[in-house]
Amino acid sequence: MLFGKLLPREGNFFELFNQHADRIVEAVEAFSSLVTDYAVPHQRERHQQEVDDAERAADRVTHEVNRALHRTFITPIDREQIHSLINTMDDVADLLQDTAEAMALYDLQHVTEEIRHLTQLCVTCCGLVRDAVRMLGRIAEPAVTERALKVCEEIDRVEGEADRVLRSAMSKLFREAVDAREIIKLKEIYELLETVTDKCEDVANHIEGVILENS
Repeated sequence: MLFGKLLPREGNFFELFNQHADRIVEAVEAFSSLVTDYAVPHQRERHQQEVDDAERAADRVTHEVNRALHRTFITPIDREQIHSLINTMDDVADLLQDTAEAMALYDLQHVTEEIRHLTQLCVTCCGLVRDAVRMLGRIAEPAVTERALKVCEEIDRVEGEADRVLRSAMSKLFREAVDAREIIKLKEIYELLETVTDKCEDVANHIEGVILENS
């Protein structure tokens, strides 16, 4: 009995998940500002730095979660679920940084309407991820469980819309673009942005799994 009391318990995993989700939203909002202000070089550089800062902050939270897993014997949900969820969330932040970096490395001269549309879908998806993550600590409550599952369904819907936008953007790109370099640049950026929503859907799937196993 005494041994059980001495074992390190739970940690603050749900709070760390919330912190990471906040960093994801900071990254996507900075990326959205980057797209909005893309025509202004000094604003573009500032927003790229903001995306980088948010991604690094998200990395620090991920490292803290992984450290906490090593020093915590009894966790609030399955250890593998914690590990998979935080690393998939971190993939979202990484992809946002990758996209901003690609736009700079490829010297993209202007953003298209398709980039704007996909960016807005990323903003929506990341906000929904934060909403779902915030409910994880209360999934023992049936009403919270129901709301969380509905948010996950909405993430799936937005990801499906992003997939449709990507297909349309690719079709337009290969029909209308004449510069091969521009095709390569935009194809990569479109795919990265759509993959952000894919990873958000993966986060939603992990959350659904946690709910089904623990509620």
